[in-house]
Amino acid sequence: MTAATATRTPAPAGPVRGGNALAGTRTLIRFNLRRDRVRGPIWILALFLGTLAATNEYTTLYADPEDRASVVATLDSPAGLAMTGPRHYLDDYTFGAMLGHQTLGFMAVLVGLMSVLTVTRHTRGEEETDRAELVRSTVVGRHAHLAAALCVAVLANLLLAALLTAGLPALGLDGIDAGGSLLYGCAYAAIGVAFAGVAAVTAQIASGTRAAGGTALAVIGVAYVLRAAGDAGSNDALSWLSPIGWIQRTYPYVDNRWWPLGPCLLLAVLAGAAGFVLSTRRDVGAGLKASKPGSPTASAALTRPFGFALRLHRGMLTGFGAGLLLMGAMYGSILGDAEDMLQNIDQLQEALDKIGGADVAESFASMVMVVIAVVAAVYVVMAALRPRTEELAGRAEPLLATGLSRTRWVASHLAVTVLGGTVLLALAGLGFGLAGAAAASDAMLIPELVGAALAYAPALWVTAGVAVALFGRLPRASAAAWAVPVYAFLVGYLGELLQFPSWMSNISPFGHVPQLPAADLDWTPLLVLTLIAAALFHLGLTGFRRRDLETK
Repeated sequence: MTAATATRTPAPAGPVRGGNALAGTRTLIRFNLRRDRVRGPIWILALFLGTLAATNEYTTLYADPEDRASVVATLDSPAGLAMTGPRHYLDDYTFGAMLGHQTLGFMAVLVGLMSVLTVTRHTRGEEETDRAELVRSTVVGRHAHLAAALCVAVLANLLLAALLTAGLPALGLDGIDAGGSLLYGCAYAAIGVAFAGVAAVTAQIASGTRAAGGTALAVIGVAYVLRAAGDAGSNDALSWLSPIGWIQRTYPYVDNRWWPLGPCLLLAVLAGAAGFVLSTRRDVGAGLKASKPGSPTASAALTRPFGFALRLHRGMLTGFGAGLLLMGAMYGSILGDAEDMLQNIDQLQEALDKIGGADVAESFASMVMVVIAVVAAVYVVMAALRPRTEELAGRAEPLLATGLSRTRWVASHLAVTVLGGTVLLALAGLGFGLAGAAAASDAMLIPELVGAALAYAPALWVTAGVAVALFGRLPRASAAAWAVPVYAFLVGYLGELLQFPSWMSNISPFGHVPQLPAADLDWTPLLVLTLIAAALFHLGLTGFRRRDLETK
């Protein structure tokens, strides 16, 4: 008998049974909550406090019944209903009906965004960094990561619903009672878990975090457009194709209908179940949608740093471009009715008068440009931090081991960020101008609004500079770059309505941009912002050249 024969392990007497597919889920839930200990509360508090602030402002904007009757008259139009919700809310426009009508659809997009980012971060994000494979090599079931991600998303939405249920009645406003607030909070939770289920499916189909999140966000965008088209055209069939249309038809504070939440929960269950089934048909780190086989040889553009960076940013840049073009067109479609919609709202009139302009349409366009610029700034931050993603994923080290210098590598991503952000502004201004010119019968609005959008380009460059400087000097604090667009929205858009002191606006780079077309063009602040952006670029590039890479 040989040694090999003597040490042979006997075969098992029966078939080997598979382990528990959900093993380790509870531990992963605690781990995910630990990782989201800052990000999660910020999301929840921002959505909660934003809803409370908007609700409380109704007492100032629409204090008298005459004011509410006036806004009903202006919103009872295709453009007004597309931007808000179903006409049934207008029958008895109390503060509660106003809350459901004006905020529920818009906030549903933000709640959906929170859920999508939570699920994709804890599923595809873990796979991209190879942590999922390492964790699954232990006693962790194959479904544990997805189950834990969905549980965390559900917990976040339930906490938000609980805060709204308790906080809204505490405002003491007419028409906002406890029963309607409970339904309103549950509507937030229902749409959140529905889009979390959608993200569970896209996380299996797409081959990366960005693709999975982008696909889920595209679903949210389609849902919003279907809802807007259905409400504007009084075609309930289109609105009933959208989960956002479902929750708006709960009519909180009006009819308090609970049953439309059922389709949302059904969608969440079916989509979540589909995500688990689809996850068994792919390998860890791969997606069901196979990557297209590329050319046997790289094109001339891909052999250069800029061309390669553009290829990496192409999908996100295309998605933001389409979204901003549509966003500009939606705002432009109501430009012709802006004066009628806003003439009896004293606080908005004060904000528009402060901006200036020959007429209300110009002042309104100047205020909207801030929102468009902030959305473009979201792309800029994501694109400027792409080198950080490549570094953490371990792809930067082998690339920089070649003849490519660190400066050229980061500068290529920075060039795509700067040029891409500028192109996005031009697209948004073009959509705004084309739709606005058609609504107001004024062709000159096209060049005016394109120019007004491009005036924010230096502020975008400063935003990119902050992100690159943090990446180069303080890489672990790179996420702090998100404070720039968030703060710009708070002081640039809400600050005009809530009358923040002027020094708060001066802190933001967007606060120094001339508010075209209402204001005159002043080149001095634009040149100063450009110089600041250049200094930040230099700071980031030199810092990255001198620091060590974070290797895997």
